Amino acid sequence: MGKRPLVWLVAILAVLPLCVTSVTAGDAPVRGGTMRYAMIDTPPSLDAHVLTATLSTTVSQHFLETLFAFNEKYEPVPFLAESAEVRDGGKLIAIKLRQKVLFHNGKEMTSEDVVASLVRWGKFGARAPSMFQHVDKVTADGKYGVRIHMKNPFAPWATMLAYPNGGPTISPKEVMENATKQPVPPKDYIGTGPYRFVEWKAGHEIILERFDKYVKRTDKADGYAGERIAYLDKLIFVPVSDAGTRVNGTKAGEYDYAMTIPGDLFEGLEKDASVRTMVRTAAGFGELFFNQKEGIMTNQKLRQAILAALDMEPVLRSAFGTPKLWALNGSLMTPGTRWYTKTGVTGYSQKNAAKAKALAKEAGYKGEPIRYMVTTSYADHYACSVVLVKQLKDAGFNIDMQIYDWATLVSKRAQSGLWDLYYTTHGFVPDPVLLTFMSPTYPGWWDSPNKRQALSDYTTLLDPAKRMAAVERLQTAFYEDVPMARTGDQLTYDIYSPKLQGIGSSTILNFDRFWNVWKK
Repeated sequence: MGKRPLVWLVAILAVLPLCVTSVTAGDAPVRGGTMRYAMIDTPPSLDAHVLTATLSTTVSQHFLETLFAFNEKYEPVPFLAESAEVRDGGKLIAIKLRQKVLFHNGKEMTSEDVVASLVRWGKFGARAPSMFQHVDKVTADGKYGVRIHMKNPFAPWATMLAYPNGGPTISPKEVMENATKQPVPPKDYIGTGPYRFVEWKAGHEIILERFDKYVKRTDKADGYAGERIAYLDKLIFVPVSDAGTRVNGTKAGEYDYAMTIPGDLFEGLEKDASVRTMVRTAAGFGELFFNQKEGIMTNQKLRQAILAALDMEPVLRSAFGTPKLWALNGSLMTPGTRWYTKTGVTGYSQKNAAKAKALAKEAGYKGEPIRYMVTTSYADHYACSVVLVKQLKDAGFNIDMQIYDWATLVSKRAQSGLWDLYYTTHGFVPDPVLLTFMSPTYPGWWDSPNKRQALSDYTTLLDPAKRMAAVERLQTAFYEDVPMARTGDQLTYDIYSPKLQGIGSSTILNFDRFWNVWKK
């Protein structure tokens, strides 16, 4: 499969600075100041329930919080929840809430807000179907208790409640009980976080301010869990589409932090004293999705033909440059994670144009246009797609490459009649259940019987060995059904001003966080 051993990530960790900042006597946190964050584009919305866009979560996690959060060991631990207990053989999850937690409108969070939030997420949340197909109902248990009644045991329930991207963030009942599948408007961006939403200047910046009445946890900060302190007065998120402008602006002090810098600049920036580099050592991956709901890509043989044509090494090299930032891997999970396996990985990076042409002929393909959507908002999306499109054209496919800004692509991909292929990326997740395409409602609409059975076994069985066997069957189904093509593992990196203190390694999730961060 890959040309390098599976210890590639260990090797990377040995040579890359993780930028873990320890506080010494002379580095005491300072309260005040504004942090300006240069992001690659404007998020489509900040409604965490219905969107899985990284940009959206990077901003919204500062004002919207979850019942659980991940610590450095990828363990989901209580956050807005005080504690939780599984009863009745896994068919009841009893959650005790923290008391005196305030929303940004001054109202105390109670069970009625949590129930309303979970119910809305269960109906319309991007990741919710993986869990809520097993949920019977959600009820309040007094002012500070919530009960999730399950139809059957669901092993990764706490993982689902901890993930903020497309996940069950908590907002007031009066917002949630009227919310639909459409993103809520900015006036309803009300949460419990250390920062509060203030303003979104259309096409320009998003402004958050410290919430002075924030009720923080008192346990030590640990990953995304534990204590969150808002030292900064303001967080300002500014869309800056051009990577060179993000880099030069950070060097000049116009921005304090710039996300997602091209791989070919890494080695130079790593040596540049005017900035610091922050490498996300938890690997994400690229995804070329096939439309299985409508159109030409409903033909499984044609999907297999396209998969056969692809060679992922030049795809990854074109976008990330130095091999320090990528690795060939066709498995659903990354090496080193609990659920990583090679089983069933039969169709990855075949680079076989002749096989692709033969399969396309068997599929009855006669040169019809294949609509391929990609954004230039993320430089790596476009760079990977240029190579993928060339490979597909060389194998005889008539590719109509359509370029959009990110918000437009997100809107169009939800409409099955508008596309055949689209390219995106997926951030690192510690559990297969968090992969967006595990939901049958996620654009691409993967929902085969083999997938459903394997995923059901993985989530409902409690024995670890049986759950691992289910992951292996799930991965086998992935390469048989071909819901998408996985490019391989990729590491992204950001740059930031040396004036920012408290920046962590951000290894566990793909969302930059700025609580417990200050500016000297």
